[in-house]
Amino acid sequence: MKKQLKVFLVRWFLNTAGLWIAIRLFGTGFPEEFLTVGFWGFLLAGLIFSIVNTTLRPIVIILSLPAILLSLGLFTFVVNGFMVWISLALAPGIKMTFFFSVITGMLLSLINYVMSSVFDIRYNIETKKEIHS
Repeated sequence: MKKQLKVFLVRWFLNTAGLWIAIRLFGTGFPEEFLTVGFWGFLLAGLIFSIVNTTLRPIVIILSLPAILLSLGLFTFVVNGFMVWISLALAPGIKMTFFFSVITGMLLSLINYVMSSVFDIRYNIETKKEIHS
């Protein structure tokens, strides 16, 4: 349980940083007046995205499995963009078009993939140390 909480907190902060970086790099698709959020707003948006990604994404992936198979996996970009779009629709102060949500979803997927790989490598190293001790 302790490891799961640590992974969730790290994902939350990385998603927050990823959202901030993506909005600064790519924009939102709207004029800058629509972005009325500071640090705490991005932190809340990162938390909402982490919760939506943890709970809703597996259901949407299963429901969209035929489209994912037909597109050879490329439809997962649309699913990731949809998760970002829903999360930012729920977060106050941030508004983003669906196209920019797909681009942001690609960046957040890359961040989460790298983070998952790092935690998996770390977990394997720690378990090997325990076995050899």
